[in-house]
Amino acid sequence: MVDGARAGAGPAGAWPDRITLSGITATGYHGVFEHEKRNGQPFVVDVCLYTDIRRAAATDDIADTAHYGELAEVVKAEIMSGPYDLIETLTEKIAAAVLGGFAVQAVDVTVHKPKAPIEVPFGDVTISIHRERA
Repeated sequence: MVDGARAGAGPAGAWPDRITLSGITATGYHGVFEHEKRNGQPFVVDVCLYTDIRRAAATDDIADTAHYGELAEVVKAEIMSGPYDLIETLTEKIAAAVLGGFAVQAVDVTVHKPKAPIEVPFGDVTISIHRERA
């Protein structure tokens, strides 16, 4: 949507500011097969935080923004938690942790499972969600 009608848009339909961190990688033990839970595999996560950065820009103080180093640690911890059968569950857990730990309006989360046990050649499997503060 280009008219600002997207959920979470700021005043007068303006798009909120975004902080994006891509490619957060850790070993997780998620999957429906026992060998996935036993051996683990890499999971890659991209997160986009919807927030207002004006205060942080004015104060030049990291306390006034979402600290992306801390964000990376939260996402890594969620990847390593579980195990879950579905990456849908992991994706929701990450979104909930971000909304619970950072003062943001909304979050987009994409979880990549590039080593999914699929017998057909493929490039990647992803789940992407958008969640807003209740």
